[in-house]
Amino acid sequence: MSYIPEGNRQSNVDRFSGFEDTYDRHRPGAPNEVIRILNGYLGYKPALVLDIGCGTGLSTFIWNEHAGQVIGIEPNDDMRSKAESKLNSLMNEQRDVKIRFMSGYSNRLEFLDESADLITCSQSFHWMEPVSTLVEASRVLKPGGVFAAYDCDWPPTASWQAEQAYVELLDHADELLSAKQNKQDQALKHDKAKHLANLRSSGAFRYAREIIFHNRELCDSERYIGLALSQGGIQTVMKLGFSELDEEIERFKALVAEHFQDRTLEVLFSYRMRIGVK
Repeated sequence: MSYIPEGNRQSNVDRFSGFEDTYDRHRPGAPNEVIRILNGYLGYKPALVLDIGCGTGLSTFIWNEHAGQVIGIEPNDDMRSKAESKLNSLMNEQRDVKIRFMSGYSNRLEFLDESADLITCSQSFHWMEPVSTLVEASRVLKPGGVFAAYDCDWPPTASWQAEQAYVELLDHADELLSAKQNKQDQALKHDKAKHLANLRSSGAFRYAREIIFHNRELCDSERYIGLALSQGGIQTVMKLGFSELDEEIERFKALVAEHFQDRTLEVLFSYRMRIGVK
């Protein structure tokens, strides 16, 4: 997530407070395909990877054995504390851990010019101010370094009825917040569909493109429901005590239970990655 300049929203950071456990339990970790793609474009094992807006570290830990040093950067204290707790557990199990976490913002990176090989933003670039973030990423990346913003397409596969209810639930949560929250308290979310255009128009990268890939994971009804309820809009509705979504949530849960029928099934997560090569 980015530094919050005047005219932006502190709620871009605060939105993620208080549900770090739900987020970490149900959200997918970054798939190994991320490493294969990015190291392929980089052409060598990165000495330094910066994972910006890293949340609970779901996109950070995969780099531990594939980089010289990995730094997860996250401004939300609750999310970062969860990441640090997981890191402490890992350090008790392994001797050679190359990860650390720090507080920070995407357009105020506390790193030297041309010091990083990779900068990644997993499920996070849409919460950042894109122009200043890409200027700062270009400053910190080495020549030939790679910037990558990648996201899941929500929801993962299930029955069409459960998927439709998932999407409608997210849309109604956003509509409810737009109608009932004060404008200055609403998080400012940038359009993911403009990520590639923002990379190209920044002038910071000699080459930019979008890559689509997929990852299969095991999922049961509890996790599928948890994925929906871990979305920031729904969590904000719950934190504010609004009850307008209660019946819709129960209907969604019933449709998910009907699909999974107490089974653990394979679901498909689809990803879109936008990369820029400096």
